[in-house]
Amino acid sequence: MLINHDFTQDRSKYIGGSDIGAILGLSPFKSPLAVWMEKTGKEVKPVDSLPLRFGSFVEEFVANEYAKATGFALSADDTARIHPQYSFMSGNIDRYVHEEGLHMPATKILECKTANPFSRAQWGEVGSDQIPLHYLTQVTWYLALTGIERADIAVLFGNTDFRVYTILRDPELENLVLEKAHHFWYEHVLKDVPPPVQTLEDCQLLFQRSDPSKTLEANAETLALLERLQTLHYQGNACEEEITTVKTQIMAQMQDAEVLAHQGQVLATWKTPKASYRLDAKRLEAEERAIYEKYKIASQVSRRFVLKDTSQARTATL
Repeated sequence: MLINHDFTQDRSKYIGGSDIGAILGLSPFKSPLAVWMEKTGKEVKPVDSLPLRFGSFVEEFVANEYAKATGFALSADDTARIHPQYSFMSGNIDRYVHEEGLHMPATKILECKTANPFSRAQWGEVGSDQIPLHYLTQVTWYLALTGIERADIAVLFGNTDFRVYTILRDPELENLVLEKAHHFWYEHVLKDVPPPVQTLEDCQLLFQRSDPSKTLEANAETLALLERLQTLHYQGNACEEEITTVKTQIMAQMQDAEVLAHQGQVLATWKTPKASYRLDAKRLEAEERAIYEKYKIASQVSRRFVLKDTSQARTATL
């Protein structure tokens, strides 16, 4: 099914191809929670950005290179595709491939990509189906929407390496992807229930406001996480990835509580620091104090997680 409207301005009403990898936890660009925030209207980021504009600009070049390399005719259609069974599933196809000429029906879809040359290790042999998983699920999504059985992915690494990969429709993978999308839409978006947090950014996004009167009593699991975090903290930056993971787990348990305690002892705090104030001209404060006080603006700050070291009477801000 096709729908004639500006899909980019109506993203909250649909799950699109660029969302599905994130929903499945495969995207390096955003998390399931970020998609949920967008779909529920809690945070709508502008769709116009330099990377998006660059991608749109280069898309035409990549498509032309594909046409030259294969000899196939291409057609474009800006209208959004809607899944024939699930109206919340939508997407825009970069190009349709007509192997026997434009007078014949499309036999493939084409997805145009650009990639950092340093990411080549994530891609397999040219012509294979070995592509990054978030792109694989995106293409699977588009094949499900169109009913077409094959897709080519044309990717340009830097400005020197052009490759084409081929994906065949996989009913098993397609059913899994659609099932996950269905669950996300009905159990999270429509019920307004956030998916589990996965990153520190998720915690800051979901629990922006804290309750100063709320204290969480640490259970055995939380105590073990705190002990592990202390150990990692003293081992240094070599454990940064695990530190982030453990910290995320603790903050997800705290939610809007500012204090984490056990048997009356404060183990950690996660608070928003006092607002700082900025002014363009330092002289204004010294020479025109009244004007400075009148026009100063509090900057937006995030809550800060502080782990209390009860054994050595030190405080670590992580």
